[in-house]
Amino acid sequence: MTALDAAQRSRDLDALASAGPIDVLVIGGGITGVGTALDAAARGLRVVLVEAHDLAFGTSRWSSKLVHGGLRYLASGHVGIARESAIERHVLMTTVAPHLVHPLASVVPVLPAMRWYQHPLVRAGYAAADVLRASAGTRASLLPRARRVSAARARALFPGMAADGLRGGYVAWDGQLIDDARLVVFVARTAASLGATVLTHVRAESVTGTSARLVDTVGGGAVTVQARVVINATGVWAGDVDPSVKVRPSRGTHLVLDAAALGNPTASLTVAVPGSNTRFVFAMPEQLGRVYLGLTDEDAPGPIPDEPVASDHEIDFLLTTINTALARPLTRDDVLGTYSGLRPLVDVGGGATADVSRKHAVTVGPDGVVSIIGGKLTTYRQMAEDVLDRAVTHAGLSAQPCRTKTIPLLGASGASAAQLPASLVARYGGLSDAVLSTATVRDPLAAIADGIDVTRAEIEYAVTHEGALDVSDVLDRRTRIGLVRADADKARAAIEEIVAAALPR
Repeated sequence: MTALDAAQRSRDLDALASAGPIDVLVIGGGITGVGTALDAAARGLRVVLVEAHDLAFGTSRWSSKLVHGGLRYLASGHVGIARESAIERHVLMTTVAPHLVHPLASVVPVLPAMRWYQHPLVRAGYAAADVLRASAGTRASLLPRARRVSAARARALFPGMAADGLRGGYVAWDGQLIDDARLVVFVARTAASLGATVLTHVRAESVTGTSARLVDTVGGGAVTVQARVVINATGVWAGDVDPSVKVRPSRGTHLVLDAAALGNPTASLTVAVPGSNTRFVFAMPEQLGRVYLGLTDEDAPGPIPDEPVASDHEIDFLLTTINTALARPLTRDDVLGTYSGLRPLVDVGGGATADVSRKHAVTVGPDGVVSIIGGKLTTYRQMAEDVLDRAVTHAGLSAQPCRTKTIPLLGASGASAAQLPASLVARYGGLSDAVLSTATVRDPLAAIADGIDVTRAEIEYAVTHEGALDVSDVLDRRTRIGLVRADADKARAAIEEIVAAALPR
């Protein structure tokens, strides 16, 4: 079974009511949770994953869409985390998700404001990153070596870059996801193809180390499930599941811009935060003709919101920093939308959140709940392996060794018809033909709205194969149309019509 849809969800819920104990219950449908479900299924375990909202509802859809090799962690002295990132980037780009992760050039402009001592720091950092790339086995034919380029070449890569005083740029390459939420969906579907049960809009209550009450928030009803072990992969909400877990949320905000306002760049622009040698902001070209500008790192104490909101301070900080390297300064009128996510950092006490390690941690609570916290999107596969290793040992389960390094996600292989839209192929890879061949909607290759390169077939496929149960699931996670309110308003009526027709009556 590779399709997730409302009918399969109903069958799975009915089956749970009469089934005996399962091996593993995973709570949380972000990248770490679905990665853990995939690992468990691949090891021959009977696994059920439940998510209170939708796949990628939380932090997993609010990232920078980068699969990075750990350069920032090198600058902070965290060599182990940097190497882990480089290895996991290699695995994703070569085996697991080559259809979703592609090389992206990043330019550091050499402008008058760049201090003399920053040049050797940039060169040294890029040289170290090249060493990490090579040590991870990633060839320069996939991710080229860093280099210095001319001013003309730098501006060709990022036309909105300032020209006055520009003396060239330093260019390095990293991995970029077409979309983080799409990665989550592909991992979840791959897990389902190996036998995992994936249930969205199902809330876990009364959680212990061996059981949970599962509440269907769509159709009503509840069932108590017994499991050999329960894994808490709820990110910043981990403390709600197991109060012994201490998480320190850090808010990261991005601004959504029109790519045309920056000359339709093909590379990312990297600009140092004034007064820091380890913090940068990035303006990255993205799908749907957008550029995402990020990233902040703000302490976010207090209650955890479902959807964090960017502060005025963060918006001003990002605009002010990037404007130091632009020919035309951006204003708030250029901001089409914003999004913010909460990093589930391991709580190690005081200090700035930017200085808190991104290393993940696995804990076992008083009730036996096994929790995974911290980490980052790039290393989700390793995080899943670590938490499942601990869970298997803790519960005394008989399981095969981890093999997710060698399992391609759905869509990683297979050719796509040349006449299909490039944007569709970028989002679906080898499944692009299936999106069209399974479509029953009229005008399947027509854009869902003027100026938005998402096809009508993709909207239907989100419901019939990717587990979308309502319009918000489609607008905000299966596609990223919802990031810009004006785009959502243009597409909403057509999406509502397709979703209503595709859902079971």
